[in-house]
Amino acid sequence: MILITGGAGYIGSHCALEFIKNNEKIIIFDNLSTGHIETIEMLKKINPNIIFIKGDLKNLQEIEDVFKKYKIECVFHFASLSIVQESAKNPQYYYENNVMGSINLLNAMVKYKVLKIIFSSSAAIFGEPKYLPIDENHPKNPINPYGKNKLEIENILDDFDKKYNLKSIKLRYFNVIGANKKDLLGEWHDRETHLIPNIIKSAINQKTFEIYGDNYNTKDGTCIRDYIDINDLIKAHHSAYLYLEKNNKSDDFNLGAKQGMSVKEILKTTEKVLNQKIDYKISQKRQNEPSVLISDNTKANKILNWEAETLLSDSIKSACQWELKLQKKSI
Repeated sequence: MILITGGAGYIGSHCALEFIKNNEKIIIFDNLSTGHIETIEMLKKINPNIIFIKGDLKNLQEIEDVFKKYKIECVFHFASLSIVQESAKNPQYYYENNVMGSINLLNAMVKYKVLKIIFSSSAAIFGEPKYLPIDENHPKNPINPYGKNKLEIENILDDFDKKYNLKSIKLRYFNVIGANKKDLLGEWHDRETHLIPNIIKSAINQKTFEIYGDNYNTKDGTCIRDYIDINDLIKAHHSAYLYLEKNNKSDDFNLGAKQGMSVKEILKTTEKVLNQKIDYKISQKRQNEPSVLISDNTKANKILNWEAETLLSDSIKSACQWELKLQKKSI
């Protein structure tokens, strides 16, 4: 049986769907602070045998009760607060939720002898790149509390491996985009901070899109990021799961498409997908944001036999279809 923390959220729910399709027995543990009960209900329509437990990792007893009641073999840990700017404004909240919550989870795993975990990490652990593309050996110097959270958890996982033989696969995402190709799931945040959903919302609602800064050290002055489709990302999780089951050893992988796109380039691509001009304005540059982040996915390709395959335009198209569905408008 597989435990998925944060399984009502964007990436966690897609992972749950993947394991449902592979006939795995899953438990979703989520406090619904950013996830949605409607997502759980949709997953239950596909497989009524999914177990959903509303609980919070900050409460050790609540997560221990799950391990006490069910025979869990592996954990996928997605539960996390993830807004960079919010983490800078309220670091205490982020450390309590992300780091302390993860420690509770790991303590429960050790207590009940569940010694395999796949951790949802982030490119934010690297900070400003020293070289591009960013491989797994790149220096780790996060420049915001969110990135520091993720790196701290990675370090804790390494220590738990040495002391308790708890094996982990750490998957460092770059920028995740897109939706399930059958339009069942997609990105759904009550306070959306991600680029592509906000561009799409601006287009659908005919509002002016805000670009935060055009004086970065890039070709057009806007941030450059590496965008990876959610469906490709979930394939990497499944490959990582099989790798961990087979080899029982800890490892880490950077997951991206190995190419960068600027904010303005993403805007132009979205305009082409929608066949619509999108008005924009330049707003104040955000703090704690690297100019460029591009992944080197060579290691994941070699060891996990994985690569990003989905075209950026297809990812944006699926994201558009999902947003229209959310807003109950016809495509």
